[in-house]
Amino acid sequence: MDLWSEKYRPKRFQDLAGQAHVATRLQSFIDSGTLPHLLFAGPAGTGKTTSALIIAKSFFGDNWSKNFLELNASDERGIDVIRVKVKDFARTKALSEVPFKVILLDEADNLTTDAQQALRRTMEKYTGTCRFILDCNYPSKIIDPIKSRCAVFSFKPVDAESLISALSRVSNEEGLRVGEDAFKALAIVSEGDLRKATNLLQASATTSKNIKSDAIYTLANYARPSEIVTVLTLCRDGDFIRARNMLFDVMTKYGLSGIDVAKQLQRRILDLKLEQAKKLAIISDIGETEFRMVEGSDPFVQLEALLAKIVITAAS
Repeated sequence: MDLWSEKYRPKRFQDLAGQAHVATRLQSFIDSGTLPHLLFAGPAGTGKTTSALIIAKSFFGDNWSKNFLELNASDERGIDVIRVKVKDFARTKALSEVPFKVILLDEADNLTTDAQQALRRTMEKYTGTCRFILDCNYPSKIIDPIKSRCAVFSFKPVDAESLISALSRVSNEEGLRVGEDAFKALAIVSEGDLRKATNLLQASATTSKNIKSDAIYTLANYARPSEIVTVLTLCRDGDFIRARNMLFDVMTKYGLSGIDVAKQLQRRILDLKLEQAKKLAIISDIGETEFRMVEGSDPFVQLEALLAKIVITAAS
């Protein structure tokens, strides 16, 4: 069975979900037949790699794979990769009428500083025969000399409307029955990551063609927002015991880690009817709790203490 995220990967910039501000500019490069070095920055699942593939296939047609090299910098992040693999590919001419090849460095923010310095020199030396596309989650980790040589494009999380529209097309092609609540659940759980949403939809479809929101939340190990809001409401109303019991039940039901819970509490605290100053104090407490759990503290002890702080803050 094919992965739906690959099967339904967009083949044109017009089909790129939620990135119209990027698609228009990239299409202009293809129309003009020119291409600068590019830096794609943004969260996972927003279309960075897809855009690079569209560019390669648009320039090179059926011969795109012979003129396109993709390397994942998470796996091959050292200076030797730049000196050997990248240089060997970049120094040879393209096997097409297009005067350059294209190299995609996926997750380029994982390259070491030495590797980035070597890459900068390679970009300068082989501009006549090669164009580089770097994609990253954190552009601040890319050294300035590389950024200054690239046209930078910022990809944003896919908005809920665009994400649901893309998933609707997939569900129609696959003959699924997906309710409005299930689509909303996919949008909430994926947080703008279309690849994650598509994979969740496919995983849900393995057991039933009728997709329900319960299946989405369970597969994603993600509590329903209403359940988290209820926990916070109980804390606000001073019912610590019920809040604690419900939170631990939710953790067991969805298989949530302590850090997962902290992140979901942080997302939902603004939905609580409470004074702004108290919300800000609670957000600070959540951050402290998350840090303690990352450092190795017992998650149940830390979350219980966090709920107690929320009760005290709300009552003050």
